[in-house]
Amino acid sequence: MSAVRTVLGDVAPGALGVCDAHDHLFFGTPRLPGQELRSVAAARAELVAFRDQGGQAVVQWTPYGLGRRAADLPALSRETGVHVVAATGLHQAVHYDEDTLDALRGRLAEVFVSELTTGIGVPGVRAGLVKVAGGFHTLDAHARWTMAAAAEAHHATGVTVAVHLELGTGVLDVLDLLCGELGVPPHRVVLGHLNRFPDPVVHRQAAEYGCYLAFDGPSRAHHATDWRMPDAVRALADAGFGDRLLLGADTTTAAARSVGGGPGMPYLLRRVRPRLVHAVGEELVGRILTENPGRAFAVEWR
Repeated sequence: MSAVRTVLGDVAPGALGVCDAHDHLFFGTPRLPGQELRSVAAARAELVAFRDQGGQAVVQWTPYGLGRRAADLPALSRETGVHVVAATGLHQAVHYDEDTLDALRGRLAEVFVSELTTGIGVPGVRAGLVKVAGGFHTLDAHARWTMAAAAEAHHATGVTVAVHLELGTGVLDVLDLLCGELGVPPHRVVLGHLNRFPDPVVHRQAAEYGCYLAFDGPSRAHHATDWRMPDAVRALADAGFGDRLLLGADTTTAAARSVGGGPGMPYLLRRVRPRLVHAVGEELVGRILTENPGRAFAVEWR
């Protein structure tokens, strides 16, 4: 039986409910000094605000070494009643110091598998996906190393591989590597940030591969592309790919949280959902927020 691996244990795909398929409760990187998501109280308030809009599950894409605070996630999930899925994986090299990366040489896949099957620091608090990243229109040596390890972890466990696309670029190169060279089935790949590169031809090509396409991070911070997202979603739905679409808020800074005055997690349901309902109808938007994430992250765990 397939199951979504949450920080409180495995649940059936249909149990997720309304899901923010890409977000961050905790996140910290030297690329965003002073904007770290570290506060447990703020994370709890953000989950409550999301729940009050009808949210029932959050997939946190924060990978290894960027302040996941895995030990705090189970209590937050219990206290708020919101399912939380945690990630293992590795971001772009610029987010880490060399000592951290050197310590992972030769054992990266082993680390991923351990965090998926045993726990992230705390036994039993297991990751439910692997998150990796490409570069801006490129796949450098670091990206190839991390994606090879992610593919190895997939083959060992069945896990879904989620990919940060820098400004939505490099889609086809990522798929050629992950699905072509490395043998990850397309339905086990989630591509993030397609809203930031609104090319309908690339979107259609990616959908034809059979992977999941995430439109994540819509907010006033991405005003140059946000207004095109409903059209992109409608085009993919009209082409028969409505079952491959995911939505997420991708809150990465303290200022972006709703409790800090930003759009945050609730924006996904408060503003994005009604706009997409206008574009493609309530029934499809409901499936994008519930059924699609359940299928995308549910795994027959090995």
